[in-house]
Amino acid sequence: MGSLDSHDKTELVGHGSQFLAFRLGDEEYGVEILRVQEIKGYSRITPLPNTPPEMKGVMNLRGAVVPIMDLRTRLGMREAEYTVFTVIIVVTVGTKIVGLVVDAVSDVLNVEPDEKLPAPDLGAGVDTSFLNGIARTGERLVSLLNIDKLVGNANEPSLSV
Repeated sequence: MGSLDSHDKTELVGHGSQFLAFRLGDEEYGVEILRVQEIKGYSRITPLPNTPPEMKGVMNLRGAVVPIMDLRTRLGMREAEYTVFTVIIVVTVGTKIVGLVVDAVSDVLNVEPDEKLPAPDLGAGVDTSFLNGIARTGERLVSLLNIDKLVGNANEPSLSV
């Protein structure tokens, strides 16, 4: 038997994964917590010409120019008014940093391996490649996003400064 200290560390580390849960309308999504750099209140974004609708523009984050993507638009949802709960989740995608506009952040989920289900097969013509799976925590179902596939080339526009 291990000491109480090693038991506590095992419970803290666990075998699961942690996800930052957030809302878009009535739907709940999660992104790997290790990919999240920070969460910022919604602030001024400088629009860029000739960009896809989901690209809202760029913002200055401590001297770095960061592209900002509206996840509602990216996922094909209708646009909504930004509120006091609207936030920008700043994530790392490869070596780049991207801001994701979401309706609100809920909490941090600890997802054990047996609580993570594969993304459902919705048939031909329905792209679910941006999903890593579905987390089932209690009565909640949270869509776990594959941020690399979802954001893809969102950070590709050349931002010559």
